[in-house]
Amino acid sequence: MTEVFAYIYIGVDPVAFRLGPVAIRWYGIMYVVAIYFATRVAQRFVAFFGADEEELWGVLPWCIGAGVLGGRLYYVVQNRQGYYLAHPQHILAITEGGMAFFGAIGAAAVTIIVYSRRRHVALLPMLDVAAVFAAVGQPIGRIGNIINGDIVGYPTHLPWGFVYTNPHSLAPSSTVAFQPAPVYEIIANLILLLAMWLVLRRWRPPGLATCLYLGGYAVTQFIVFFGRANSVTLLGLKQAQLTALVTFAFAVVVFWLTVGHDHTRQKGPQPNL
Repeated sequence: MTEVFAYIYIGVDPVAFRLGPVAIRWYGIMYVVAIYFATRVAQRFVAFFGADEEELWGVLPWCIGAGVLGGRLYYVVQNRQGYYLAHPQHILAITEGGMAFFGAIGAAAVTIIVYSRRRHVALLPMLDVAAVFAAVGQPIGRIGNIINGDIVGYPTHLPWGFVYTNPHSLAPSSTVAFQPAPVYEIIANLILLLAMWLVLRRWRPPGLATCLYLGGYAVTQFIVFFGRANSVTLLGLKQAQLTALVTFAFAVVVFWLTVGHDHTRQKGPQPNL
């Protein structure tokens, strides 16, 4: 008797349209949409955190550029290093899919630190606004991963498994159903965003949003990567999970140094959402 499984079939072409020889992909479009909405929301948190809006506008383009480059390079380090060494022209081919957000976070954070020191502006409020930016942008950007098929979980018989039928999809097979890893990522991102908001409404000393985001994102990634089809590297964990452990430890240390002794419930303007 033949078993029949009901899956979710995705036949969307990752290429939205072409401008001559240039392929405009949904992946890139969703990144633009994510940056736009994340910027609009983060802008409303400037007064909330007591940041300097003019300086934030100044550092934003640098952060976006550093984040994209850092995310791509860290992805290359995490995946198929041999392939990219043999085909270096693909290392920066972002449109092919593949971004490791830990790399983007690290590169953007370093950019803000350097910028704030050069401009002599308060660092923690800028990092807090950047944390909101990242938390809002991530779930939107993951929609591009769904269309691309570049993030998949293990093969599955679950009814919400994704089968990528378009020949241009980056999924490893067009006949196998995979766990929808980007959907799990979106759900985790939204839970993190909600948790951040519930805490920050009552308590927001400088640096808290940054610590909540780093620690919370590390936890979500450690859990979600158990279902992602990435190779195991050490102690039965994947490279992103090892990075998550280091990131979580770093967030705890930063929390203790910057926030741990501040028990005030700060009052201030609420963002007009």
